[in-house]
Amino acid sequence: MEIFLRRLSGGRRRSAEGGSADGAGDYGHLPGGLTELSPQPIRVFSNPKTARERIPHQDKDSKPMKKIEAIIQPHKLDEVKEALHGIGVDGITIAEVRGHGRQKGHTETYRGNEYKVDLIPKVKLDMIVPDSRAKQIVEAITAAARSGKIGDGKIFVSPVEEAIRIRNGDQGEDAL
Repeated sequence: MEIFLRRLSGGRRRSAEGGSADGAGDYGHLPGGLTELSPQPIRVFSNPKTARERIPHQDKDSKPMKKIEAIIQPHKLDEVKEALHGIGVDGITIAEVRGHGRQKGHTETYRGNEYKVDLIPKVKLDMIVPDSRAKQIVEAITAAARSGKIGDGKIFVSPVEEAIRIRNGDQGEDAL
């Protein structure tokens, strides 16, 4: 693939691979001295057959999937993990995050001084699941994470077009 770029002052074209289209020197900011896109058309040298093979497309037979993102209290993590494993959810990504919702943080006293803590530590769970199981999983997370107090967290559910396992190229629910 070859993309032409030009220098801001002088309009010399540069190749995206770092070589100069007109033999000019290096210009600095971008790789190979590139500074902005050229108005010249982009020329792509690729075999269309192999390009189609490399771009994953969703099959017409593929089943819908959902991404469930849950932000919960850190002390509820073990209960939520047990509930999810109890209903057969295997793939979970867990991250420690900080933020606030309606509670807007709180104040803490440390060595006689009061400090405002406006970003509360939370745990974020991400999982991609078959659409048919999304409601059951959301109910399990809700039941395990609920304390009835402010700051219990939120759950977001969104559609997923495609999932691909990198190791072997499995797609859709097979990749989950």
